[in-house]
Amino acid sequence: MQRWYVPLLAALALVLWGACGTSNDGDESKTAASPQVTQAATGGAATSPRAAATARPKPANPEIILSTTTSTVDSGLLDVLQPIFEQQTGYKLTILSQGSGAALKTGERGEADVILAHSPDAELEFMKGGHGTRRELVMHNDFIVVGPSKDPANVKGATDIDEAMRRIANSNATFVSRGDNSGTNALELKLWKGINVDPKGKGWYQESGTGMGQTLQIASEKAGYTISDRATFLSQQKNLQLDLVREKDPSLLNVYHVIQVDPKKSSKVNAEGATTFISFLIAPETQKLIGTFGADKFGQPLFVPDYGKDESKLGT
Repeated sequence: MQRWYVPLLAALALVLWGACGTSNDGDESKTAASPQVTQAATGGAATSPRAAATARPKPANPEIILSTTTSTVDSGLLDVLQPIFEQQTGYKLTILSQGSGAALKTGERGEADVILAHSPDAELEFMKGGHGTRRELVMHNDFIVVGPSKDPANVKGATDIDEAMRRIANSNATFVSRGDNSGTNALELKLWKGINVDPKGKGWYQESGTGMGQTLQIASEKAGYTISDRATFLSQQKNLQLDLVREKDPSLLNVYHVIQVDPKKSSKVNAEGATTFISFLIAPETQKLIGTFGADKFGQPLFVPDYGKDESKLGT
């Protein structure tokens, strides 16, 4: 080999080595930033340092107890909302399904952090008693009268809800009441009082002492009438021998509020968690979800979202 080749080859080797080094550095940089590589290494979704830095911190007290009426459970609404809430916030939601009266009593004892109920008069008493610190309008649907398809009391022929209730009483047709101090039960008793009828003790009047779903089942088995929220009836209609016989009277409006329990009731009340849940329920995204819930299955939404509306004009 000629001596003049040596420096030439050495220079060429240095150039090639530098080029390879630059290429490798570039490849390593791309590999480190590659979502696919990150995903494969973690066995899950790709994560970036920026996303990790802005991730929501875990709540100091992640346990929340929601005391709520049976209709929000029986209709399936909370089955949809609960996992979304928990995923978004890091909280764990425990749901106590009760009549609204029992749900409010649970809050009075400081055994729940937040309440979702549909008994406006009882809710206002709860607030006046100093048991709650915040009450927000969430949604509404309506109550309906359901009964056997033969309609022995001819409720379908009534001109208004007062006449419908009077026809049931006068015909001695079986009527199944929840009898559990729920919002539905409170509405029913108010209707009887409005037509000066005291049904208690009458042979045709039966109290189930159960939630809405079970009361509907009993009314179906006994070929009787009952009052239900529309959502629970529609969600269970395929398993019932009951028809909708009266609806859309102004007095049958069914309004839901969420209430934060006063943390002074108990040192265990999770005020921060309650605030987070309320913010979730009234957020635009959740309100939109509430407004479409059930439409694909029943041909109509089961609830109407109401946050920010004038409550006195609902149903008009």
